[in-house]
Amino acid sequence: MKQYLEIGKVNNTHGLKGEIKLSMWCDGIDYIKQFKYLYLDDKGENKLTLLSARPQKNIAILKFAEITDIDSAQQLKNKIIYGNRDDAEIEDGRHYLADIIGCYVVDIDTEEEYGKVVDVLNYGSCDIYDVESWGKHTLIPAIDDVVKEINTEYSVIRIQPMKGLFDED
Repeated sequence: MKQYLEIGKVNNTHGLKGEIKLSMWCDGIDYIKQFKYLYLDDKGENKLTLLSARPQKNIAILKFAEITDIDSAQQLKNKIIYGNRDDAEIEDGRHYLADIIGCYVVDIDTEEEYGKVVDVLNYGSCDIYDVESWGKHTLIPAIDDVVKEINTEYSVIRIQPMKGLFDED
């Protein structure tokens, strides 16, 4: 499992005192507010101290102790911001997308393997798992009627396939 997870991408500066605008790739501002530190790399080597985080429409405005003016904020444009998974909590039954990708999808009744999750998409109503097997992609809605169990520790997602989902006809 990845220790440092993508939180979002800096898309611009905000004001003159070093604040940045972040396109959030996480559940929202409350998740970000759990962090004391965020990082500019996926190894946790380039640490920034988070002083404040507030929402503005569909983005977050962040202020870091180390970024004090617009010039230094400008250096962060287009950078990915990471968080240490140990520094934040998610609700029971929720999973990080980074942990879902790479899981094998199997039938809950027959143990037949359908493939591996290669991406997680979302067009509004629910997440959709892109499952690949031998170059063929199948999109599986991540809804309770289909996804019955997710075990990221063993990289397995057990599903009850909908009629026609994997039928070849």
